[in-house]
Amino acid sequence: MNERAKAIVYPLVTLFVLLAVWVVAIRVFKVPNFIVPAPEAVVASLRRGYVDGLFWKHFLFTLQSMVSGYALGCSLAFLLGCAFAESKTVERLFYPYVVALQSMPKVALAPLIIVWFGFELASKVVMVALVCFFPMFINTVVGLRQTNPALLDLMHAFSASRWEILLRIKIPSAAGHVFAGLQIAIVLGLIGAVVAEFVSSTRGLGHLINAAAVNLETDVMFAALISLSVLGVAGSLVIRMLHARIVFWDKGTATRTETAAE
Repeated sequence: MNERAKAIVYPLVTLFVLLAVWVVAIRVFKVPNFIVPAPEAVVASLRRGYVDGLFWKHFLFTLQSMVSGYALGCSLAFLLGCAFAESKTVERLFYPYVVALQSMPKVALAPLIIVWFGFELASKVVMVALVCFFPMFINTVVGLRQTNPALLDLMHAFSASRWEILLRIKIPSAAGHVFAGLQIAIVLGLIGAVVAEFVSSTRGLGHLINAAAVNLETDVMFAALISLSVLGVAGSLVIRMLHARIVFWDKGTATRTETAAE
């Protein structure tokens, strides 16, 4: 069996085993449906939710807040990371405040964000951006500062400008770190979106979980959690495929990413 087949077959085997354990455990221990639903109940909830259309508005709301906040937070983090790596003055001026902001629990900030930005999409986007910011920022700074000194000396010998060195040497050298930050931010961004929806929202998968918890509809809660997992896995695969295409000189990473994606 080749590596591509293994990448597909092995996860499927694990899935079937977990489903079998799930079904057997429920029947042997007679677990009530309001505590742990049967797999068929979760599948039925997913079918009703997406075929009948109940879940789509929640799914799309979470997706929109996630994508918008992720793009905003990662973009700002990358730009500020470049400024920090290139200027000691900028670092001295702003680094303590960046660390202080990151040290604040985002759950504690959520009510304040809602007061400032309202109950709709804007507050969720801000929350996701805040959560995504720091891992992207740190990875950008570390990656830019680990550029091979020999390459920098070569560019200086050819009288390259600071801007040319940044674009042609430092950013390509830091690409692996940047994509690692993007990968981490995917997971954290989903957490930020759900936390914001838990605090106050009338839409989103987080709101759906809250509403289902009140009615003890655990099958709906499981269905919403699976939907969040699908969002996270899909986002992670997209970033890994982009990594393989853009950072093409990292053959090991590219091979692993393509294998997992296919």
